[in-house]
Amino acid sequence: VQLQASGGGSVQAGGSLRLSCAVSGGTFNYNAVGWYRQAPGKQREWVALITSDDVTQYADSVQGRFSASREAAKNVVHLQMNSLKPEDTAVYYCVGDYGHAQYWGQGTLVTVSS
Repeated sequence: VQLQASGGGSVQAGGSLRLSCAVSGGTFNYNAVGWYRQAPGKQREWVALITSDDVTQYADSVQGRFSASREAAKNVVHLQMNSLKPEDTAVYYCVGDYGHAQYWGQGTLVTVSS
């Protein structure tokens, strides 16, 4: 199983970015795909997830600003990030939860300037 995140970049505060996570390989479908982030000098934190049934959950810090979605046919998961703040600056990772194992993709850097 491989996950590849993309879509990071640099934006000004208040701007938007859409991250994508392409999932490939594996015999079974995932239970959920989660998004995590790690800011410089800080621990990795959970941001959001979307299940195979399209149920979404969000961390309080991004609730109302971030939105996760899926393109099931393409096996791609998106994280739409609006009203970005400087504190959203981090490397963002997607992770596939298959129940018996988790698979992490490489990170994509998001930089939000004030």
